[in-house]
Amino acid sequence: MKLFETTHTFFYNWSHVSAANWCKYPNEKCPHVIAIDVLDRHVDPETGILRTERLITCQQNVPRLLSRLCGGNSVIYAREVSEIDPKNKVLRMTSCNLSMNNLINVSETVTYTEDPSDSSKTLFKQEARIKCGESISRFANYIEDFFIQRFRDNAAMGKQGFENVLDRLTGQGETLLLHKKV
Repeated sequence: MKLFETTHTFFYNWSHVSAANWCKYPNEKCPHVIAIDVLDRHVDPETGILRTERLITCQQNVPRLLSRLCGGNSVIYAREVSEIDPKNKVLRMTSCNLSMNNLINVSETVTYTEDPSDSSKTLFKQEARIKCGESISRFANYIEDFFIQRFRDNAAMGKQGFENVLDRLTGQGETLLLHKKV
């Protein structure tokens, strides 16, 4: 099993970040995400937590070995469950792959929280676990390394794309660029 972790600070308040999350795709930095479908959405009347379940469709190049085992299909699906807790200012999303899950399991958790020292900023944390199944254990290291690098690349591009979405939604692009350089 391989692990991937990254953190980032967004120079936007949590309310802007959690609202922009729903406008994140499509964006020019993440062309691999080709569709997002909402399967279920509801608010818990007692806690006020909004829970959303989505199907994410991606076009990904996968290692040749996996491609052969899956019939050459490069379209993959993942299930994402998000919970937005407006009282505690936490947005947590968990996702797992639905495609090729008999060969490889990818589980991801993304959390956005208000920065406790500066409410105008939002803290981002992403964690992913990648584990090959027994049927391809001989190639596990190669395949797991491939997916770790894919997460690393997509995370970097995803942050840039999300920053662009936030800039457009808040109309603060140029102002924030000056602020970030300080």
